[in-house]
Amino acid sequence: MALPADAFEPKSISVFREGYSLDRLKSDAIAGLTVAIVALPLSMAIAIASGVTPDRGLYTAIIGGFLVSALGGSRHQIGGPAGAFIVLVAATVARHGVDGLLLATAISGLFLIMAGALRLGSYVKFIPFPVTVGFTAGIAVIIFASQLTDLFGLTLPVKEPGPLVDKLPILLSAWRTASLPAVATAALTIAVILTLRRFAPRLPGLLIAVVVASTISATFGLDIATIGSRFGGIPRTLPVPALPHVTPELLLAVLPDAAAFALLGSIESLLSAVVADGMTGRRHRSNVELIGQGVANIGSALFGGICVTGTIARTATNVRAGATSPVSGMFHALFLLLFTLLAAPLASYIPLAALAGVLAVVAWNMIERPAFAALVRSSRGDAAVLLVTFLLVVFRDLTEGILVGFSLGALLFIGRMSKAMTIGPHAETSPERPLDQGDGDTVVYRLSGAFFFGATATVGAVLDRIADRHRHFVLDFSDVSLLDATAANVIEGTVRKAERAGVAVYMAGVGPDLRRMLEAHELTAGRVRYVATIPEARALIAQAEEVSSRA
Repeated sequence: MALPADAFEPKSISVFREGYSLDRLKSDAIAGLTVAIVALPLSMAIAIASGVTPDRGLYTAIIGGFLVSALGGSRHQIGGPAGAFIVLVAATVARHGVDGLLLATAISGLFLIMAGALRLGSYVKFIPFPVTVGFTAGIAVIIFASQLTDLFGLTLPVKEPGPLVDKLPILLSAWRTASLPAVATAALTIAVILTLRRFAPRLPGLLIAVVVASTISATFGLDIATIGSRFGGIPRTLPVPALPHVTPELLLAVLPDAAAFALLGSIESLLSAVVADGMTGRRHRSNVELIGQGVANIGSALFGGICVTGTIARTATNVRAGATSPVSGMFHALFLLLFTLLAAPLASYIPLAALAGVLAVVAWNMIERPAFAALVRSSRGDAAVLLVTFLLVVFRDLTEGILVGFSLGALLFIGRMSKAMTIGPHAETSPERPLDQGDGDTVVYRLSGAFFFGATATVGAVLDRIADRHRHFVLDFSDVSLLDATAANVIEGTVRKAERAGVAVYMAGVGPDLRRMLEAHELTAGRVRYVATIPEARALIAQAEEVSSRA
């Protein structure tokens, strides 16, 4: 099938081709500024939680965010560092160092570009809803657990481990080292965010909360860890782009991490684009979005940034702020660059407890509580997929949780679809004389639903019982929506059995796609009789009976 001429055209080009007015530019600039104010503290907080310095979060939002908007397939997508990546990024840094992280980020970009070029974007959206809810909730739990040290100002006797099971005993053993200033700062940050969200939702609550906490901390000289005390501040310029350090051993070692980055990035970004579509009535281009995300990850790695993906919260903020095109996302990146150039020294005063409070709120918001509760109540199958995914993400591994959850969801779908496939005797329009009754020489069975490998055991057992007991066997396919190779092979086996018994087989209501599949399995017109309707089959049967009686 031929692709549209603009199938791989970024939305930014489409917007300018449509015509871009000064009014739209003003709206996009205001929206970009609004999102930048939200993204500024969040980018630094996510970077710190991921085990890298806060400036790398800003580089990610500036470089990656600009490229996502300029080259992506959504009008409103905002790219940058995402909370969903904290677990994977922190684990990669722990295993391979920052060089390994940058290399894995760049390779994941190549994977995303290949996925978009191969038009795999549409398939990413087939991830079952219970899986997305489960892994998002699991990530939220891990993010919150990763912030407990800074939320309470704990002094740990050893380096904080990554896995939750190993982390909790160490945190509990250090509870006596909790710092009152840190706890108070984190509580104040959370209180300001929630209060502004309740009474003044249009104000940038995250930034205001961090500014208030930083001002109080600096004014009263609180004994509390800050960005300056732990990281030495933030550079006022972007770094010179450079290729990540590459060795054959490191390249092989980071491939699994790169694949995990690409998988999670594609899911997160396309879900975010779908959310934006729902809010605006627009439609994104999945494959272009993956290509844009891929280029953005390569660009981020070259400038020392971490993984880039579409961010649901910032994208929704962009839409609500009145954005009309990807230009707003480019403005968001430029405003972040301006903030970095002008206000980088002020970042040294930001308490880490305040950023931990920001991420605690983010983690709470990530848990889709109504959806989680609804899935638990809806059915045992969906609840099992949800809880298995959630528990594996929390206690084992994010990628393992997604893969196992997806596999369980697929098995659940196969089971449900197999039950929806039915086969049974077919009665004619006149209830007084069904075609499968009378002299017993003719039987008509109707197939209904999707006839695929999951349903072949049930259907095949029925067909085996009836294929050689009558002189004429009619199968009605008019209600069959799908026929795969396994099902076609079962039908061929039934016809072969009927042939040995001298039974004539008729197939009614077979559409073009189904007939191609059947004929591919040697069910040609010479072996079976294809008819449009049951009455046509009956007419042929009557002719055959008449010829037989004369003979």
